[in-house]
Amino acid sequence: MKRLSYRILLRPESEGGYTVIVPTLPGCITYGKTVKEAKKMATDAIEIYLKSLKKHGEPITDDSEVLEGTLNIQYA
Repeated sequence: MKRLSYRILLRPESEGGYTVIVPTLPGCITYGKTVKEAKKMATDAIEIYLKSLKKHGEPITDDSEVLEGTLNIQYA
């Protein structure tokens, strides 16, 4: 069994809770009322997504070789 790594983005929502986006897996988005629940939901969503990729014979990629950075830009 291979260990995969995925970056997740947790965006706080105005009505409460967090939307979770998995950038490497297009369309893999979920929600949780707390950060802990959001991470659990993301784990479940990723596992389901990977099962679908495998079922359809599509390649499974992860973030193990992704370089990440942040750019700060001035905007008027």
